[in-house]
Amino acid sequence: MRKTLFSTTLVAAAFVLSACESDAERGLVGAGAGAAVASATGGNALTGAILGGAAGVFCDDAGICK
Repeated sequence: MRKTLFSTTLVAAAFVLSACESDAERGLVGAGAGAAVASATGGNALTGAILGGAAGVFCDDAGICK
């Protein structure tokens, strides 16, 4: 159940992040998605938010969110 929820959340976050125009928008969506995934899988929501936010901000630099 957790693996399916995690995979579904990641796919949904990828679609949402691709619609964002700026680093700030991607960072906020990434932080929300990271916190949600961490909370749903029993992890630390704050750590998930930090990692998700960083991933959102830098995903265009890595060529993922173009």
